[in-house]
Amino acid sequence: MATYTPKNILITGAAGFIASHVANRLIRNYPDYKIVVLDKLDYCSNLKNLLPSKSSPNIKFVKGDIGSADLVNFLLITESIDTIMHFAAQTHVDNSFGNSFEFTKNNIYGTHVLLEACKVTGQIRRFIHVSTDEVYGETDEDAVVGNHEASQLLPTNPYSATKAGAEMLVMAYGRSYGLPVITTRGNNVYGPNQFPEKLIPKFILLAMQGKPLPIHGDGSNVRSYLYCEDVAEAFEVILHKGEVGHVYNIGTKKERRVIDVAKDICRLFSMDPEKSIKFVENRPFNDQRYFLDDQKLTILGWSEQTTWDEGLRKTMEWYINNPDWWGDVSGALLPHPRMLMMPGGIERHFDGSEEGKSASYVSNNTRMLVPPSKSIGSPRKHSLKFLIYGRTGWLGGLLGKICEKQGISFEYGRGRLEDRSSLLADIQNVKPTHVFNAAGVTGRPNVDWCESHKTETIRANVAGTLTLADVCREHGLLMMNFATGCIFEYDAAHPEGSGIGFKEEDKPNFIGSFYSKTKAMVEELLKEYDNVCTLRVRMPISSDLSNPRNFITKISRYNKVVNIPNSMTILDELLPISVEMAKRNLRGIWNFTNPGVVSHNEILEMYKQYIDPNFKWANFTLEEQAKVIVAPRSNNEMDASKLKKEFPELLSIKESLIKYVFEPNKKN
Repeated sequence: MATYTPKNILITGAAGFIASHVANRLIRNYPDYKIVVLDKLDYCSNLKNLLPSKSSPNIKFVKGDIGSADLVNFLLITESIDTIMHFAAQTHVDNSFGNSFEFTKNNIYGTHVLLEACKVTGQIRRFIHVSTDEVYGETDEDAVVGNHEASQLLPTNPYSATKAGAEMLVMAYGRSYGLPVITTRGNNVYGPNQFPEKLIPKFILLAMQGKPLPIHGDGSNVRSYLYCEDVAEAFEVILHKGEVGHVYNIGTKKERRVIDVAKDICRLFSMDPEKSIKFVENRPFNDQRYFLDDQKLTILGWSEQTTWDEGLRKTMEWYINNPDWWGDVSGALLPHPRMLMMPGGIERHFDGSEEGKSASYVSNNTRMLVPPSKSIGSPRKHSLKFLIYGRTGWLGGLLGKICEKQGISFEYGRGRLEDRSSLLADIQNVKPTHVFNAAGVTGRPNVDWCESHKTETIRANVAGTLTLADVCREHGLLMMNFATGCIFEYDAAHPEGSGIGFKEEDKPNFIGSFYSKTKAMVEELLKEYDNVCTLRVRMPISSDLSNPRNFITKISRYNKVVNIPNSMTILDELLPISVEMAKRNLRGIWNFTNPGVVSHNEILEMYKQYIDPNFKWANFTLEEQAKVIVAPRSNNEMDASKLKKEFPELLSIKESLIKYVFEPNKKN
């Protein structure tokens, strides 16, 4: 059997999980090989994964995207690359259901760029393409022989479809241009350094926090798991002994149901599985079983070395000793995470610090190179960066203060919402992880303004919001959109005082004001965008009683007020929750109000009790109110149970008013 000896290896995605173990192994075992690492440092990459190679002289790190043809060609030529091990990919199935275009871009287009660069330079002697067992599709439950390398590819989800598509390109370039390609298809891998969106590290971190372990469906799905060091050894064998033009399965015959994995982790943490396992909604499609025939690889001399119990114990110990390796991963620990793929993830350096220097990071010992990036806005303490629209507005200003308080990097958008080119420039310059839209037209001093400025209202509230949502979707960004609940009014199905509130799925029924018309219109259209989280705010209140936009400030200055119970939003409590919702990558429509209702008179009674004991007011009817306003006003109760379920600590409207507004402003 002929043995291949590389000289200069380019490993793509080597700051990620599997590739970092392969890179560290090759650097450790073959000091004569030069290893060039290319990684764009997306959310699931971490330079600390390469810590074992820090002192080695034969590694060079380059931050960059495999989708950049100029960069790839430059590296192949200047580094005299003769071997490529292509790991870089988006790999999380849950993400692929919500952001499939990004998978096509990374997994297919990125692979195509690499292949074309190999063809053009003509110097590559090995191209090892890393694929997945999921390209085979679901294995029959009663099958006793696994899928072999010549089995038909029948992918069942967007992730595996893009990996199968990339394989077709690799095969085509091998046949058409004679590229020396090898493809691998592997089972699930687990072990230290893995980003906790994947099953085993997620369960371990949740168990460390004493939280329930969420299982998709009934947990009967069967998977095969290989320990990361065994897989790294498999790639070492394939690199040196694999035959050009061949496919190699990297697998194990030892299968486990997902529920059994959860029980094993419960056992390690002395947790009761009956109390600690929670069954949640299944994926849109969840293959029952993947089963591989790995005989071809065993003939090359590889075999699995690590037992399940040993590997699981090592993995658990690593996460216990490195709980903050990934920073804030609360979004990844959700039952159905949606970690959006962003250009330019966080740069975590070898010392564990995150990117915050304006200079390049270059280590003379390790030849690690990270191109310079600007440190903008607040000092970065998290892997988050917010782009906020609505700087001069009330909510936008408060969001900025919350970011400063939490140490979240942020910038205010400079572009106008209806100007697509200026929004694109903002995203290119800021490179945010999330976008907050607190801009729009409500009218000054109130919504009556919109009745005589309809074109301006449409431009901002409809065209601008849709343009921003579209630009965000194009860049794989979640948009947190502050909307309104003033699109409903009490009706026969939701009578005043009944406690029956309008739910997120209810159709708007209030068209009394042009402002409300535009907000209902854009909310309906935004349902077509799966990257938008719509927050229905109502009659916003804050502890700043001098702010003229504050609902309490408004009614305390009126000569007369109506007295109708309404749902309202206490910003001091709920705006920080909106930031947490962004961290969790929540989407869809949310009634963004405190549970329950409070009437005008009840608020003014509190105002009199806490602020001004001499305060007096008078009431008038809706009919009398109609004579002094241009457009009717919305009055309703919103059902906040969805938000309360996600954030159980959320206070009722009256409790929140006292805690966040009146107690801090209490006059002695």
